[in-house]
Amino acid sequence: MLLRLLCLFVFAPILLAQTNDAVELFNGKDLSGWVIEGPTEFDNKGNKEPIWVADNGMITCRVNNRKSYGFLRYDKKQFADFVFSLEYRLSEKEMPKQSPCNSGIGIRTGVYDPKKSDSPPSRAGYEIQLLDDAMKNPDKHSTGSLYRYIAPSVKAVKPAPEWNKIEIECKGARIKVTLNGEKIIDVDQTTVEEIKNKPLKGYVCVQNHGGKVDFRNLRVKELK
Repeated sequence: MLLRLLCLFVFAPILLAQTNDAVELFNGKDLSGWVIEGPTEFDNKGNKEPIWVADNGMITCRVNNRKSYGFLRYDKKQFADFVFSLEYRLSEKEMPKQSPCNSGIGIRTGVYDPKKSDSPPSRAGYEIQLLDDAMKNPDKHSTGSLYRYIAPSVKAVKPAPEWNKIEIECKGARIKVTLNGEKIIDVDQTTVEEIKNKPLKGYVCVQNHGGKVDFRNLRVKELK
């Protein structure tokens, strides 16, 4: 009996390490491991300031220029089969006629080159759209969609500036997206003509599309 207890005590940490292997992509202090693609600065009342910053334990896209466009890509590793989870918070509209805050998450994508029209995640891999669109019915361009390809099955997004939690699971050709605990995408890409030849491995990134966005708890768990 004593020997059995000792064995459980010795091997418990090993078992724990095998079942809890999600990797933090953001260290909470700086943008180590991440690469900015597209503009790096914006004009804030005549002063040039960085678009992407590590701030108070979050990655923040600070720009408030609807024409700005680019990505912050995790550059250390490409992922094939994985679960990518994060929380995000979009800014509210500052004026009634202003477009809602726009952002996104790239998966299984490559390096973005502004000179190449096929290099954004929505074309090179996938973009999961992020919008302040809680009042609208879901379509192929709404929050949680595989942008321009697959619409969410249900509306699960919370309005800005509330936090939303999203989880993206990729395993082979199957992609699942869960938003705030509700499964909104479950698709085998080989069954959809437009996306059947999309890559099964690539980088992950988050998007600058001209609105202030906060990201936190960015984690990837690779699936064996």
